[in-house]
Amino acid sequence: MNANNPSDTAVHPYTREMAMIHQVFRRESRLLAELVQEVRPADTARARILAEHWRLYSVGLHTHHTGEDEMLWPVLLPHLDLDAEQVLAMEAQHHALAEGIAEVQRLMDRWEAQARPEDRDELAEALRTHHRQLCAHLDEEEREVMPMVALHVSEEQWHALGERGLAETPRNRLMIALGAILEDSSPEERQEFLGRLPLPARVLWRLLGRRQYRRETARIRGGHTAA
Repeated sequence: MNANNPSDTAVHPYTREMAMIHQVFRRESRLLAELVQEVRPADTARARILAEHWRLYSVGLHTHHTGEDEMLWPVLLPHLDLDAEQVLAMEAQHHALAEGIAEVQRLMDRWEAQARPEDRDELAEALRTHHRQLCAHLDEEEREVMPMVALHVSEEQWHALGERGLAETPRNRLMIALGAILEDSSPEERQEFLGRLPLPARVLWRLLGRRQYRRETARIRGGHTAA
């Protein structure tokens, strides 16, 4: 099982779906560092936009990790013996990431106020550190832990985890969250993911959601490309 290739047809659906969600955090953490670094001195309007985007990103990552800690690892651990150490390592990495996120938030608050270049540079470096730490964690989780999840977590338990994440997403952000997941997905992944949604959600995505997501990404990224 190649957990690092979500488009591989041999990959379990849980692993493929988790990799699609992880890709959102990989992309946005990288872009945040790049976008902050590009802000001109004293451009507090731009700093406010990126600070708000960071807050939404960090809340989303916290929700994702809390869901795993409270609903995924407790289900998985009773099935494991020596491999339990790998799952416990995921929890420890979540705590380490939370410490880095708190430091980024402190630097973000300071930079947002006046958008001074020295604050910007320190913040951008902290964001780059967060991105590297996060990617190492996500890579390890997909490689080492998701194959165990595929073996031992039932469809009902997996669905409950997804429902929790959905319930904790503000209703006015649902289409933006969907767009973020679909942005880097292959056509096959996109079709499969949308196919699992209720018909009203699919219609809403086609009629309004795609445009809403394009407007949001244009506001956040400006002329910066995600690739």
